[in-house]
Amino acid sequence: MPTTAESNRPEDLTARLSEVGGVGKGEALLKVLREVKNQIIGNKTKKLRYLHLGAVPKIVSVLAAVASDGGDSAIIVQAAAVIGSFSCGVEDGVRAVVEAGAVPLLIRILSYPDEKVIDAGARSLRMIFQSKLAPKYDVLQSKNMMFLLSLLNSNNENAIELAVRIIAHSCDKNEEQNALCDAGVLQRLVLLLEGSLNQRDASLGSIVAIVKNNREVAMAFASIENGKALSALTELIHDRYPRTRYLACMCLIAIGQLSCYVQDLQTKTNLMLVLVELLEDSSHVGDDSPFALLDIITDKEELQLQAIAINLVEKLCNYLEKSPIPPRRLQGILLALAELCSKSEICRCQLISPQFLNTIVDALKHVSAGVRIAACTCVRNISRSVKNLCAGRLSNEAVIIPLFQLLNDPSTSVQEASLGAICNVAIDFTAKKSALVKYGGVPLLVQLSKSIVPTLRLKSLCALRNLMFIADRIGKENIISELTIPELTSLICDSEHLVQEQAMALVSNLIHGCVDFIRLVFAEDGLIINAVIRQLKSDYSTQVCIQGMLLLCNVAAGDESHKEAVLSYLIPLKAEGCSSFIIRFLQSKDQFLRTAAVWCILNLTDPAGVNSPVRVGRLVQEGAILLQIKTMVNDPWLDCKILYNCNVISDMRLRFYLGQFSYCFLNIKFLILILKNYFKKQ
Repeated sequence: MPTTAESNRPEDLTARLSEVGGVGKGEALLKVLREVKNQIIGNKTKKLRYLHLGAVPKIVSVLAAVASDGGDSAIIVQAAAVIGSFSCGVEDGVRAVVEAGAVPLLIRILSYPDEKVIDAGARSLRMIFQSKLAPKYDVLQSKNMMFLLSLLNSNNENAIELAVRIIAHSCDKNEEQNALCDAGVLQRLVLLLEGSLNQRDASLGSIVAIVKNNREVAMAFASIENGKALSALTELIHDRYPRTRYLACMCLIAIGQLSCYVQDLQTKTNLMLVLVELLEDSSHVGDDSPFALLDIITDKEELQLQAIAINLVEKLCNYLEKSPIPPRRLQGILLALAELCSKSEICRCQLISPQFLNTIVDALKHVSAGVRIAACTCVRNISRSVKNLCAGRLSNEAVIIPLFQLLNDPSTSVQEASLGAICNVAIDFTAKKSALVKYGGVPLLVQLSKSIVPTLRLKSLCALRNLMFIADRIGKENIISELTIPELTSLICDSEHLVQEQAMALVSNLIHGCVDFIRLVFAEDGLIINAVIRQLKSDYSTQVCIQGMLLLCNVAAGDESHKEAVLSYLIPLKAEGCSSFIIRFLQSKDQFLRTAAVWCILNLTDPAGVNSPVRVGRLVQEGAILLQIKTMVNDPWLDCKILYNCNVISDMRLRFYLGQFSYCFLNIKFLILILKNYFKKQ
């Protein structure tokens, strides 16, 4: 092989970078740098090869040596160009350049007297600052701010674009946004909107960075030249270039979320239509546009209805028929559709068609975790429709099986999303118990209830709670046999309050409407009931106490032995030296906890109970309870709308209201009036 060809191999060129680094070898060094640059431009494989050989630190060393000596400008230009090429399109290249200390060197040469050196340095830095791996530039330092302003006001296009990219990359705090605004940067960026395409797009990105989540800065931008800046953005959303349209939309979205400007329905309608059109773009713009649409419609019911009115749902669904769709784009579209049907029944009906459900099912099996999560979110929001659940449209095996398969997904986020969907769809599993049992749904949920991840424990318990609520006797026995009483007790005592709540709610659903299952609360030496009472006595979480009292309400609705057991916990023997937590709950500031406490007492005093008079007597003897009940006639929780004459309420009427208990929080005043009347008659 000829010597010349051999010397141009990456290994040889990298070695020669060290050999020709001395003074007096400028021509040889220049030749090596040019050859390396020519090899790596547009060639990712070659870039990675040189990175592996350690070429970047050597090139940075060359730049440092030559620049410090005021050496050959041509070498500085070539070294800067090579560094920029390594940073273009390869994140490993950016990482190597940053770690080698190239950024401060390149910033230093921007003060060089040679315009070509300045241009090369700015171009290289511009490529570096396109990456998230680029270092943050501290704009709060006055010297840095002055340097940034000098770049913005220079005549060098690359220097201007560099300054704009530095702003977009480094401005993420309110203090930085305010400092840039006070320095007049926004006005300069508005002027750059009339510059070249690169300057315009970079300026739009910087405007987003400066105004995002900062109301004062957003208002300041909107008032520039009496709104001319806003008008310019409104025009740019119809620009011929997709990226410009997208960035202009992002600017208007950021400003509209923080100020009284860009609030009119027509402007936001135009934004939604433009963003949907941008889905057709094959670049990253098409991937990002559905997420921008999501920003507009999230928690905005008026805009969601407007989106339906302009057939946005239909347009998004039609786009889903195309294949293949880039994963990020598909994820964004599914999330946008999920948000649109989060509150709108009309939208849910549009999305429940077999064709769209098939698309969701396919997305549940997608290779991208983000797409799988988005598909689960769609199922969850569609299943908020009672109409769809009652019709059994989501209970078919095509939907259920993939959801349960995702419970074994390697991604915790996917597992959480699938559990969120299952929690809703579970309500309709009555018609498909065979699928639930056949594909191991209950064991999987029970397994996840033991997870070390709190959210997985929480959501799996929520799903089991919903399954327990609609389960028949066999279904309940199946769930409790898998979960076991010791494990359920452990969950009641979980370190997370929300998990404790769901565990207690699950037990409430287990025993609700079936006296035979109440025995499980007292099984194994009273593991469950003792755990519940411990939590109620601790009184450290109002929501946990509410669920605990609801559980006791259901136990108190059982037979005489169950009522006596509950009463013994509410009114402990004086010899035990314990105070009654029921009084604290009757005095609670939380209306739901007060209501649950009253319901529990009502269930204990059911006239149908043989020992009901005895229990009433014990409650009356516990003067504090009766005194609190008397004061609660004027409870502030809602005005009493039912004005029956409580003095003539019969035992049958009391029994009727007791029979209606199903976790419905009735007016406390009415409950107290019923209870006081009953105590009088006893």
